[in-house]
Amino acid sequence: IQSECRLRGSTGVEMEALTAVCVAGLTIYDMCKAVDKAMVIGEVKLLKKSGGQSGDWGIDQ
Repeated sequence: IQSECRLRGSTGVEMEALTAVCVAGLTIYDMCKAVDKAMVIGEVKLLKKSGGQSGDWGIDQ
């Protein structure tokens, strides 16, 4: 699951992007729990951000 957020402003929106991914994962879990109750929601991580006070950042940087 991937999420992309864009904003015209001085603050980042990485928390909103992470929240979107978590909500999507929980929705998929809710739909599939009848099939597999042992299902696991895996790693959630920020891959890249640009702008904001801390500037650009990415896992590959």
